[in-house]
Amino acid sequence: MSISMEVMDEIRAADEAFSAAYHRGDAAGLAALYTKDGEFMPPNTDIVKGRSAIEKQFQGFMDKGVKEIKLETTELDGFGNTAFEIGKYILEDADGMVLDRGKFMVIWKKEANQWKLHRDMINSSMPALH
Repeated sequence: MSISMEVMDEIRAADEAFSAAYHRGDAAGLAALYTKDGEFMPPNTDIVKGRSAIEKQFQGFMDKGVKEIKLETTELDGFGNTAFEIGKYILEDADGMVLDRGKFMVIWKKEANQWKLHRDMINSSMPALH
């Protein structure tokens, strides 16, 4: 099955809103882009469940000096009110230094007529720090 260009454009717009909210330092705005029961699965920690916990997780990234999230979609498909997106991410500090880069996979759900992140998993491509 394949999703329409309209859905692809809506999800790309949501990705842009995600990066823009991060750039503004708006952790609450980021969390609002997730479904009510959304989950974020960052590396080296447990699943982060719910908007409040997701907000705290992203605020933690910001507090540690991550200033930019850059996303590149490599695959996007779905059916009905569900879609999936696979891509690459880069996390940078204020000087543009790469702090982390890796892969992501998102399951999107349409909630209240808006595409929202439902399950979001990232996986670093950089060596583990000890």
